[in-house]
Amino acid sequence: MPVNNEVLALILGGGQGSRLFPLTQHRSKPAVPIGGKYRLIDVPVSNCLHADIRRIFVLTQFNSYSLNRHIAQTYRMDLFSQGFVEILAAEQTPDNPNWFQGTADAVRQAARHFARYDADYYLILAGDHLYRMDYSELIEDHIDHKADITIAAQPVAVVDAPAMGIFSFDRAGRIVAFEEKPEADRLADIGRSVPSGATFAAHAPEKPFVASIGIYVFSRDVLLDILERDAATDFGREVIPAALDRYRVHSHLHRGYWADVGTVGSFYDANIQITRPGAPFTFYDPRRPVYTHPRFLPSSRVSDCTLRDVIIAEGCSVDRCTVEASVIGIRTSIQPGADIRRSVLLGADFYEADDDATVRGDGPRLGIGRDVVLDRVIVDKNARIGDGARLVNAHGVQDADGDGYFIRSGVIVVPKDGVIKAGTRV
Repeated sequence: MPVNNEVLALILGGGQGSRLFPLTQHRSKPAVPIGGKYRLIDVPVSNCLHADIRRIFVLTQFNSYSLNRHIAQTYRMDLFSQGFVEILAAEQTPDNPNWFQGTADAVRQAARHFARYDADYYLILAGDHLYRMDYSELIEDHIDHKADITIAAQPVAVVDAPAMGIFSFDRAGRIVAFEEKPEADRLADIGRSVPSGATFAAHAPEKPFVASIGIYVFSRDVLLDILERDAATDFGREVIPAALDRYRVHSHLHRGYWADVGTVGSFYDANIQITRPGAPFTFYDPRRPVYTHPRFLPSSRVSDCTLRDVIIAEGCSVDRCTVEASVIGIRTSIQPGADIRRSVLLGADFYEADDDATVRGDGPRLGIGRDVVLDRVIVDKNARIGDGARLVNAHGVQDADGDGYFIRSGVIVVPKDGVIKAGTRV
């Protein structure tokens, strides 16, 4: 296993995050809460720490305040080690007045900061994926194959292939082509990723394609050469296809769970999935936990409720209600009579006392009011759902903007600090 000072990790904070709007209205994608108490950035950082990779840069551009604050409060390394988790924010310079133009351009602009650190390998990660991976195995595979670039990959079904970067291999397992997000009608031309009779990729008939999952290892000189020589702005669309003829490009098969949660639909599905028995991903792992900011909140109080397949974070008050197949985030208050099903509540940043009524005036109190009905709803932080509101998307609308809410992919989303008036029907 390579020692930790041979590897430097770069986590890409992503662009504007429009596909995840309104959850990214006031924060960057890696700062979006998930699983009741975590943020998306905690996933790649925790994977790095478990692999003893302790020099980590996070490249950000949009709405980075909450992400900066979370990282500063959470990842404080030993003063006597060389480890760090630091933000590299987009910046205009005399040499380059432009903001990040893509994944490769973000790394290129940040290179003047990270290239001065001794590192034999650069591990490039995304900040909006949900998975566990032993990066040590990935890096060892890169070294064993004497690769210049190694790309983590996973077998995928036909329905998922158009949203991903698809490999084509020869029978010996060498990558011969790569196409980023091919149109559905292109898949027939590409054919199966792995030729008939080859078994190296351990693919199944129902998953005939092998796709990149956006995790890369570059040998130091190779990455710096690419960044200096090419004007490419994106790894998937430009850097990787061009590298096939110039460098030794290897794929590393990831056999565990992996999900891109960069859209409202995929984010919702990933959260709901962890509530189910036998879920393919869980934040519970006694050997490799996901780290996050320690908040020192009290245990949650549940009084006379019916709960089924529910994840409840700490600091909640849940009173005489029904909750099913849902995630209840930190400091959530749920009043009597509420009926919450298949919903994701991201929680609150603070508590609201009863004597705060004069501050909020006639508006609802923080959290979920009395006799509220929620089904397939994401309630962002610090939102207020008035008494008797019913958010169930009764007409099956796929996309719409309403009074205090949005609908994306059929899921109702109440934005951060949003207010739903008492008696609202959706």
